[in-house]
Amino acid sequence: MRNVKQLNFSIVINAPVQTVWQRMLSDVGYRNWTSAFCEGSYFKGSWQQGETIRFLSPSGDGMVATIAEHIPLQLISIKHLGFIVAGKDDFSSDNVTSWAPAFENYRFRAVAGGTEVSIEQDIAPEYEQYMQDSWPKALHKLKALCEQG
Repeated sequence: MRNVKQLNFSIVINAPVQTVWQRMLSDVGYRNWTSAFCEGSYFKGSWQQGETIRFLSPSGDGMVATIAEHIPLQLISIKHLGFIVAGKDDFSSDNVTSWAPAFENYRFRAVAGGTEVSIEQDIAPEYEQYMQDSWPKALHKLKALCEQG
C-alpha cells in the first residue's frame, strides 16, 4: 500500500518563462537550486518524455525516475520509481514499494511580473518535514538564479 501525501509549493520569479525553464532544467542551474536539498546534487539523463533520469548526490546515491510528461515551457512530470543505493537501482525493496511510484510535477505559467513556478510532489511521510523545509529554500535559489542578469 502506497503511503504518500502531496505537497504543493509555488513562487513568482521576475523573469520570462523561457529563462526560468532553461535555468531550472540546465545542468548548471539544476546544481545551483537543488543544493538546498543536498549540496553537490546533480542529474544524469534527459528531461525528455519517456526518458530515464537519475537524481544523484555526490556519493552517487539518489533516485531513479522517468519523465512521465514534458510539455515545453509548461510542465515537467517526473515519475519516481526507486532509489539508487551503492550504484544499484532498487525498485522492489519495502523502502521503495511503500511509496513508488511517486510524482513530482513542475508547472510554469506566465503571470504579471514574470513566471509562476508551481511544484506538486508526492512524498512519503518520513520525508515531509525535510521537503517542507527545503523546497522554499530551493525555490528562492531558483528565483535568484533566474533574476540575475
